[in-house]
Amino acid sequence: MASLPYTAVACASVRADPAPGLLNYAAVHSCLLRADRRLSLPILALLLLLHFRFLAVAAGAHFSPAVSRLASRLRLSPSMAAVTLLALGNGAPDAFASAAALRGEGGLPRAGLAAILSAGAFVSAFVVGAVSLIAAPFAVPPASFTRDVFLYLVAASALFYIYLSAEIFLWQAVGLVLFYVFFVGLVFYMDLGAAGKAVSSAEPETTANGMGRAAMDLPVSVEHQKQRKASLWTVLTKVTRVWDWPVTFLLKLTIPSTLPSEWNKFYICANICLCPLILLYSFSSFIPLDSRIVFLLPQIRFPLWSVVLLVSFCLALSHFRFEKESPETENIASTLISFVMSVFWISTMAGELLNCLAAIGVIMDLPPAILGMTVLAWGNSVGDLVADVALAKNGQPTIAIAGCFAGPMFNMLVGLGTALVMQTAGVYPKAFVLEFHVGIVVAFVFLLLSLMATLWW
Repeated sequence: MASLPYTAVACASVRADPAPGLLNYAAVHSCLLRADRRLSLPILALLLLLHFRFLAVAAGAHFSPAVSRLASRLRLSPSMAAVTLLALGNGAPDAFASAAALRGEGGLPRAGLAAILSAGAFVSAFVVGAVSLIAAPFAVPPASFTRDVFLYLVAASALFYIYLSAEIFLWQAVGLVLFYVFFVGLVFYMDLGAAGKAVSSAEPETTANGMGRAAMDLPVSVEHQKQRKASLWTVLTKVTRVWDWPVTFLLKLTIPSTLPSEWNKFYICANICLCPLILLYSFSSFIPLDSRIVFLLPQIRFPLWSVVLLVSFCLALSHFRFEKESPETENIASTLISFVMSVFWISTMAGELLNCLAAIGVIMDLPPAILGMTVLAWGNSVGDLVADVALAKNGQPTIAIAGCFAGPMFNMLVGLGTALVMQTAGVYPKAFVLEFHVGIVVAFVFLLLSLMATLWW
């Protein structure tokens, strides 16, 4: 993609090579706005603000409450919630993206590995600082914090060694995935020990005070958090409030409410109709939307998306016809679906924000190296930034801090590791050759230095 004067050839060239995502920002610049920078930059800047607002609403109003309620229902400690729910929510889209990229031709792209490493350094440094500033003061268990940073450092060092050897075998790729399984098991084991100590120390206090303390630091409900004082963020919220209604309306159509008090028949029916179609779209890199399947009529093959839409629409009509009252208690299934759909929107809008930033960088003629080290590396982590900051603002700083290390570790070990397992399995028993590039070495060095500095501090 390049900044070209408006011509029919340039417009046709941009349209012939569609960019990934919902909107082709290069086509907006070259075709719709006739490559006029005076129009393109302000309009793309407004779209950038819209993406930010969408991310903030999706993370604050849907993702953060879903994580809190799931952790409470499953009785997960903050550390366990971070290495499972938060890491899965922030890392699953990147895991699918890595697997899809490696399934194509060309093998492991340098940019993909560099993005994972740069994003890890960004999250473990900048996002940790942002969470600390927003939620301070708060206490972080020293043992859990040291464990998370140290194991992330060990995993990054092992991957660095593999990369310097310029080849990776199947057992090494499997070992990357199993290391994260070991990490989750260690967190679970340490939580059991901490829970036992908490119960023992709580017994005398229960006798004296007539009430016991919780065995684990369970997340509290977001609804009971008091509103914070006016800040710059609230000012920006007022400036962009014109977008609140369409953004909130779209999110309610596609993300189910988790509280009985917020039950609405129209929105529930819309959720039943739209959520399956959106989930199908999220897996379109593995299952094309226009795949033909047999449905009802043996002689006719229908597109997969039309079958899913028909079935979900019929289910929505049935629910609208027969469901009369709201549920009496919170539904765990609705909470799970809310978690999955909020992850989808955060991932999708983070990708749109990244594409918009990249288009602005190209229009401004920024060098590709500078663009890759700044816009792309930061843009890949904006979903983690928004989700972790939203958790911190809603009274979950411990989960947010733990997620700053668990999320990038999940991306590196499970996302990249699974993709490498697929590649090495295809050439087994030979090794899969890794292409050396000095930029990736620099990214490794900065990530390792960031983690060592965090561990030392």
